[in-house]
Amino acid sequence: MQTKMQFQKHADVVSADGEVVGQLDRIVLDPDNKVVTHLVVHKGTLFSQEDILVPIELVTETNPDQIVLHYEAGDLESFPPFEEERIVEPQEDSDRPPLPDETELRPLIYGSPVIGMPIGQTTGERLITHIEKNIPEGTVALKEGAKVITADGKHVGNVERVLTDIPEEQVTHLLISRGFLSQSTKLIPIDWVRSVNEEEVNLVVNKVSIDDLADTSSVQ
Repeated sequence: MQTKMQFQKHADVVSADGEVVGQLDRIVLDPDNKVVTHLVVHKGTLFSQEDILVPIELVTETNPDQIVLHYEAGDLESFPPFEEERIVEPQEDSDRPPLPDETELRPLIYGSPVIGMPIGQTTGERLITHIEKNIPEGTVALKEGAKVITADGKHVGNVERVLTDIPEEQVTHLLISRGFLSQSTKLIPIDWVRSVNEEEVNLVVNKVSIDDLADTSSVQ
């Protein structure tokens, strides 16, 4: 029985009936208690793509290259998208003039000499498309390959893998990779993490502490 789970960027996500339904794109976690709540799974083809939000409770087992769910592929069709477009009206107190928008691309009626006005729209109002993430309030959708920054401001690598305990799903370590032609990896205790946002993981230790960690690339 697995006592830990690991979530590797781009790992295949496999349904209970053995179908590859997508690849891991992001990990949603609570930055305060470091608990993973959801996975963002990228699914689709070149012409039809979407990211869906999968609760962590649906994961039965993991290895570096694969995440197995206990739902069948067809059941995942009802899962919410990671991001949704919502149409909102501009704020009434906004003093900025309206800008051209796709919602304003309408035929023009021209008079004399050359005066145009969009049909059915005379107020200059426009609607705004707003992208919202369907994740729990207060959580962060950590991007694959997020930068890891030390307390002295050094970029020491990128998040390669997230390791958690079972069943709490609390993050215990981050595996980071660094280097281009010859990559090395380091295993960072979650206690060394000060803060997390979508783009970055900020540490409480300096670069020298990361340099002192053993290279784990040969034992993965």
